[in-house]
Amino acid sequence: MTSLGVGGADIGKRERTKQANRAAILEAARDVFAEIGFGAASVRDIVRRTDLATGTFYNYFPDKESVLGALLDETAGEARERVRAARRGGTTLDAFVRDGFRAYFRFLIEDRRTSELLSRNAGTIRALFDEPSLVAGVEELAEDLRAGIAAGLIPDHDVEYMAASMVGAAFEIGARMLDGQEPDPERATAFISELFIAGLRARAS
Repeated sequence: MTSLGVGGADIGKRERTKQANRAAILEAARDVFAEIGFGAASVRDIVRRTDLATGTFYNYFPDKESVLGALLDETAGEARERVRAARRGGTTLDAFVRDGFRAYFRFLIEDRRTSELLSRNAGTIRALFDEPSLVAGVEELAEDLRAGIAAGLIPDHDVEYMAASMVGAAFEIGARMLDGQEPDPERATAFISELFIAGLRARAS
């Protein structure tokens, strides 16, 4: 029993060390990508921001691309959760559209480091739209649009095109908003919501 207990403690310590090392790499990469951009950053730049050896980096990630992918998974997962909760709480067409967009734009400005990461690397992220974490956002919106149609909340339309359009437009408006001197999520929400609400209402006429 004693031996098993010691072994279990060792495994627990190793696992905590692994988690801490991975988190340190991700935190350092977030800062580096935000400050100098993904294209200019190197693995060495990331490792310099940690207490780890260069070889340790490769125990967790094969290259900087995989680190960016992990950061996007983390960020997109949290954004999707918030946006979907806001969208599903809407009881009218206007609320469904407006509350979802508002939750997304507020998320973008809530965390300064995430905002800087997204703003500095918008072009790189745009090229990664086939990443599973980003595709999932389109699929979830399509699912919610179908549910809204079934409930009589939203006029019938092509949900595949609409979901892709709404996610793509939100990304572009969000990137433009973050480029501004004083990012205004309400202004961004009003602009994009009016476009899509008008388009969806036109389907009912």
